[in-house]
Amino acid sequence: MSSVVSIIALLFGSGLLLLAGGLHGLLLPLAGLAEGFSDASLGLLGAGWALGYMGGCLGVPIIVKRVGHVRTFGALASLAGITVLLNLLFMNAGIWIVLRAITGFCFSGAAMIVESWLNERATHETRGRIFGIYTMINLGATTAGQMLLTLGSPSGYFFFVLGSIIYSLSLLPTALSTAASPQPLTQAKLNPKKLWDNSPIAVVAVFMVGVSNGSFGTLGAVYGRRIGLDVPDIAIMMSLALLAGALIQIPVGMLSDRLDRRLVLVGLALAAMSLGSSLSLFGGGNAVATVALIAGFGGVVYSMYPVIVAHASDHAEAGDFLRISGGLLLIFGTGTMVGPLLASGLMTFTYPGALFQVTAAAHLSMMLFALWRMRQRAPVSADEKSEFVPVVSTAQITTPETVVLDPRSEAEADESGADI
Repeated sequence: MSSVVSIIALLFGSGLLLLAGGLHGLLLPLAGLAEGFSDASLGLLGAGWALGYMGGCLGVPIIVKRVGHVRTFGALASLAGITVLLNLLFMNAGIWIVLRAITGFCFSGAAMIVESWLNERATHETRGRIFGIYTMINLGATTAGQMLLTLGSPSGYFFFVLGSIIYSLSLLPTALSTAASPQPLTQAKLNPKKLWDNSPIAVVAVFMVGVSNGSFGTLGAVYGRRIGLDVPDIAIMMSLALLAGALIQIPVGMLSDRLDRRLVLVGLALAAMSLGSSLSLFGGGNAVATVALIAGFGGVVYSMYPVIVAHASDHAEAGDFLRISGGLLLIFGTGTMVGPLLASGLMTFTYPGALFQVTAAAHLSMMLFALWRMRQRAPVSADEKSEFVPVVSTAQITTPETVVLDPRSEAEADESGADI
């Protein structure tokens, strides 16, 4: 408890940041639909967010090095709050895409700063607990932010102003904290050859999961509205998908520690493809059944990312976990940028269920490649496997500093003698 009390301000700040992010992320597509924005423009919102988020992972460490953690966090949280108000002032799809990219940049940078502080306060004895508490708070805050939309209509100014207020509140805990600033931020780096040599299936699978999760995370609300669900049902639907993903990770992790992780990925891909195909063909016929299918779909797709990272970690050499995981994060981000573009284009020219045709195609590609790789490379023995660590697998939550906070990073540092 003493270790938690010492970081309570940071956890509170992170919770507020994710609360605003959950509200903002679901508000924009619903408000955009009410304003008559096309599916293609709403897909570009997701691509803009992913581009800005990746830019933050790469660029914010440089800013922090120049002006420090507190000033950077304050500037980013303030700017994120301003972008929400600008969304309200300028109801224009093109402006919203630019603003969404700015928000992604601010959000990733602010999250990285909080995580770096948490990593600085974590010890060998408390790292796992701090990581777990941090993950639960972020999951709960994101879900709560989405559920706020059940209280009213996304049209009007209320939720835009509320989101801006919460973003502004998130900077107070770090601004008033007496904790010393941590070490410089970790900058994600991409080495495609090293990633491919380490695990080809991890590279392909993490990109395809990015395509799937990015498409669903951005356009799931659009799909729900197009098939006739009201706003409260959509908020519940998206929240259940995220919560199911967190819960299913526990049995999936236990299974992947006992079986070939590639086989587990094949099973998850097959389940996601089946659920996605059902939604593509039959979604919308019954609201309760559709929401239940979406919850199952989210549970499967949001549990894939940590299995992929664990598989890549199984093959990583000593001292390479941070570089491998950071590189996979950037590939995942690239997929979340491509997915919404493909899905929104197909939805525009066909029908709402085409969203799940894109996800099914991504999961089929991942499954076929995994089956082929299983014929090329023997599975890792149980003794050589790394520990599975649950991660809330959305690009909106995972950053390079999340990787540093991961207990496997400290275990790796202990083995290699490095300092994290």
